[in-house]
Amino acid sequence: MSQWLEMDKPQEECGVFAIHLNEPADIAALCHLGLFALQHRGQESCGICVSNGRDIVIEKDMGLVSEVFSETRLDKLHLTNARTGIGHTRYSTTGSSLRFNAQPLTVRSNKGLLALAHNGNFTNAKHIRNQMLNEGAVFQTTNDSEVMINLVARYSHLSLIDATARVMAELEGGFAVVMMDKNKIIGLRDAHGVRPLVIGEMPAEQGGGFVFASEPSALHVIGARFLRDVRPGELVTADEQGLHSRQVLTATPSPCAFEWIYFARGDGALDGADVHVSRIRMGEVLAQEAPVDADVVVGVPDSGLPAAIGYARASGILYDMGLYKSPYAGRTFINPNQRLRELKVRLKLAPTASVKGKRVILVDDSIVRGTTSGRIVQLLRNAGATEVHFRVSSPPIKYPCYYGIDTAARKELAAATMTVTEIQQKIGADSLAYISEVGVARAIGLANTCLACFNGAYPAGHPGEEAEKDGIEMPLFDSVIS
Repeated sequence: MSQWLEMDKPQEECGVFAIHLNEPADIAALCHLGLFALQHRGQESCGICVSNGRDIVIEKDMGLVSEVFSETRLDKLHLTNARTGIGHTRYSTTGSSLRFNAQPLTVRSNKGLLALAHNGNFTNAKHIRNQMLNEGAVFQTTNDSEVMINLVARYSHLSLIDATARVMAELEGGFAVVMMDKNKIIGLRDAHGVRPLVIGEMPAEQGGGFVFASEPSALHVIGARFLRDVRPGELVTADEQGLHSRQVLTATPSPCAFEWIYFARGDGALDGADVHVSRIRMGEVLAQEAPVDADVVVGVPDSGLPAAIGYARASGILYDMGLYKSPYAGRTFINPNQRLRELKVRLKLAPTASVKGKRVILVDDSIVRGTTSGRIVQLLRNAGATEVHFRVSSPPIKYPCYYGIDTAARKELAAATMTVTEIQQKIGADSLAYISEVGVARAIGLANTCLACFNGAYPAGHPGEEAEKDGIEMPLFDSVIS
């Protein structure tokens, strides 16, 4: 993913991982590998929780997987006869960027010790939380995941599975959740399947059992075989008796289109639609919808490259690596100094000689605020490009996301406040064109996808006008906690 300057790309909330084996194994190591494969889904914090059927241990902290889980920390997660674990990698949307919001979350309840990891947002979480606070509930974090785990614990007269099914019906929004007690794992998706979750099976020689993960990449890295996606509205359990399914909610599929545009790794498929193939098709459709006479097609590394390849194929114009991305730049954080922001773009991206004297078609997956897009256009001009025509493989982002993607407040979205011509002038391109909503849907090839950030039609509920005005951060406490 091209997170070369985090502020100007939509950020995804989380990656989740869960595993239950029939035989004891180094569960922490398997969760560790799974989180590496999901690191692109969240780079703020991460955590792992492991159980051997008697004890549960957890380690979590702020930072990348490689930063948090040293050998010493992994040793703390080693339990004799461990068979069950969950993991999480987070980029916060709801809830502050603080250590106590790192997941998995754990709670001691009448159902024993439970741990939960969550991807997405519950749009009615603030309302439910306020009700629970008025009834005397106590919360330890500011994120909406704690609302769910406390709701589950409240249904003391129900089994864990029945309580979870009941809570699924009470929560609104787009979400995928993995949960565990000492002996089993649970995976579920909202009725619209906005956020992804897949199921894999471990081979017998590796202990047998099942794995839930946000993407197939986390299955492949530990040797699990992809079985299928968790269906929208489905609750799936893996325990000693095998895999069990319950269709809790009526499925009305509307998975997030941005998974295929930008978020998901290109080496897998979600809900039956191949990610890399979809991105190639987006470029092909974009070339059909917005042709331009030019000499070379250049993609913005990394997530803009497949669409650039597709654009070149459909247009017959040469594709070349016009931008080099440094593999050693690592993460960068936003500095208030404008000059330092510009230098960080140069640190991560550098133009190649292939753009000199050329009319360039620059392809990227999205424009959010437009500031970084303008800097890239200027990089190409400084390198000798005679023209720069910007093509975008997503429609204009006009609305904030309430389902786990940190796009920005609506007033900060370029397409919400400016016309295409005005955005073109802001970024300094010779022309600017976006793929249409029909075009991106055709490229993905599913019957229905969530396009709310483009058209404002939210399939899984809406937190209200106040949240739309203020942005996607929906504070769960009236006072600031630090």
